[in-house]
Amino acid sequence: MTTRDRQEWADVAKGGCIVLVLLWHVITKDYLQLDWRLDVPVAGAWGTLGELLLPMRMPLFFTLSGLFAASAVQRPWRAVGRPRIVRFLYLYAVWLLIHTALLALAPGFPTDRATSPGELLLQLTITPSNLWYLYALALYFVLAKALRRVHPALLLVAAGALNAVVSAGLLDAPGNRAGLYQNLVFFLAGLHLRRYVRRWAGAVTGRRLVGTATAYAVLLAIVTATDAGRLPGVALLLSAVAVAFGIAVAVRLVHWPSIAQPLAALGRQTLPIYVIHMPVLALLHRLIAEPIANLGDSARLALAFGFPFSLTVLVLALSLAVHRALLAVRAGWLFDLPKGRIASRPTGAPPHDSTKETTCSTQIQLV
Repeated sequence: MTTRDRQEWADVAKGGCIVLVLLWHVITKDYLQLDWRLDVPVAGAWGTLGELLLPMRMPLFFTLSGLFAASAVQRPWRAVGRPRIVRFLYLYAVWLLIHTALLALAPGFPTDRATSPGELLLQLTITPSNLWYLYALALYFVLAKALRRVHPALLLVAAGALNAVVSAGLLDAPGNRAGLYQNLVFFLAGLHLRRYVRRWAGAVTGRRLVGTATAYAVLLAIVTATDAGRLPGVALLLSAVAVAFGIAVAVRLVHWPSIAQPLAALGRQTLPIYVIHMPVLALLHRLIAEPIANLGDSARLALAFGFPFSLTVLVLALSLAVHRALLAVRAGWLFDLPKGRIASRPTGAPPHDSTKETTCSTQIQLV
């Protein structure tokens, strides 16, 4: 695998993850809420597909986040506090307010929203909203840096135990707090086991891809048939295999430029997609729900088969278009911290290169 390939697979994986996040939200918050009135289980099949990919989406995202945060954890607090912590908390707060305002225009849309100052305060503090990934990145980085002298094995065991307890329903975790608890272990794994993650990516072959796909399918079948996912540690094992499978898929896709290049492009600009797509989806849902319900039986049936994919592409395109429009009107402060005063530097000194400090933050531009 070339150096370029080693860089490309991570962007491909991030692009694939953000597409799967959008698809999941389209399925659960729009598609399954529409009045299809079908005699065939098309909607149920899409719902099942979304659930089958659930163990991979966010665990893979957070594993990549940890992978790219490794060098920053070793830097002084003053060098990483702004790009790694303050930036994400700022973006979370700004977009939480925007979501709260825009989602009020679609009251029937089934998603977390604050409807009172008290609920907004909860979302800003202990029970994050649908934007919880931003909140988690800041929190995880603070924990990883503060505990960087603790042996990684102890951190991974503790975070794995937290995942197991929450997955088994043994700890109260309302709203998106469950995801916050469960995914810490994957961020820490990407951070502390990055050498093994990269080694796995560099050693992926067609045979290993098939092997991890088979292992994932078998575990999914067992968990689905027996409800073993409620047993402590089973969900963690399933997601670990899913992450290995997701990395293997991304590595192999690098050899298919027609697929890899668009995904990699998305992987380099996932921040605007992540923060914009939910209000876009909510407003689209309000516009299309009644017209679809009023269609004839044959038209609804024909539309139902490919609707989630088509709507995902539309939401993706509109989110990127909104991002470009906001940048055009100089609203870049919605996607990054406003520029502060630049400290003076000696004459002839090269400009400070902040790229290295912000690589993690600018690549989901989040991981």
